[in-house]
Amino acid sequence: MIELEHVSRKFGTFRAVDDISFSIQTGEIVGLLGPNGAGKTTTMRMISGFLEPSEGLIRIDGMDVTEYQVETKKKIGYMPESAPLYGEMLVADYLEYVAKMQGQDPAVKLPLLCETCGLKEVMHKNISELSRGNRQRVGLAHALMSDPEILILDEPTGGLDPNQVSEVRALIKKIGETKTVIISTHILSEVEMLCNRVIIISDGRKVADSSTQSLMDSYGHSIRIKMEVSGCSVDELKNAVLKLDGVASCNIGVAEDNIHSVNIGVNKNADIRPNLASLVVSSGWKLYGLEMQKDSLEDVFRNLTAGGEEK
Repeated sequence: MIELEHVSRKFGTFRAVDDISFSIQTGEIVGLLGPNGAGKTTTMRMISGFLEPSEGLIRIDGMDVTEYQVETKKKIGYMPESAPLYGEMLVADYLEYVAKMQGQDPAVKLPLLCETCGLKEVMHKNISELSRGNRQRVGLAHALMSDPEILILDEPTGGLDPNQVSEVRALIKKIGETKTVIISTHILSEVEMLCNRVIIISDGRKVADSSTQSLMDSYGHSIRIKMEVSGCSVDELKNAVLKLDGVASCNIGVAEDNIHSVNIGVNKNADIRPNLASLVVSSGWKLYGLEMQKDSLEDVFRNLTAGGEEK
């Protein structure tokens, strides 16, 4: 279990993290989100013991990370955004070196990590020759070497191609079945796919902390209807739609092949699709599409962090 109580971190007079409190239970996969410079990496470095908090208290399984540095660090595997690897070493040699440095048996650990992280095909290649995706896998194997209870990943899929992203996400999801995982990322779809909880930091402060679905329910207020229709003029269509109960706005794009693309803003909890369908039928128009769209996690993120200064 990870506990932060009123944690702040200052660099001189600059406060990068400002009075943050939260706890993470064993087995959770948590997304730590925020704009560039919001304080995410500083927070992760304090949790992992690389930085000491200027104020407040951080505990790992009840132990203060500043008082019990060795004991708490043994519980944590940390993969920074750009994992510092020795490019001139073979993957196998590098992981053997890491294993010995951490007091692990390479003969036992390397086969396990090779299988877990999908490194079988590259174990005898120089690290400098690897793709970024495989370098991330080596960095992840390093972080997992001591079989930590907690895994902290800073932008784990940054700079990867779509195939590599899919592979690394699947790997993280598998690891998350048995470990507590904290993921810092700018990719909101990644959080929706991997995380069961989201903590959002803006301007050094925590602005949201809940399950992904609760966050959407609490802050995802905007509902839009997208409709494609033909057989009417723009004015005729707009005037008719705006008369329907629950409609807040109506914007019509340029028609293609005489089909109008209509974006309709509606009041919260209003479902006007049956009324729209009835309008189209009674007016003799042709309906090509009718879809409800709610705020995405990206929309919620923008709403919660808008106006925050980057740090």
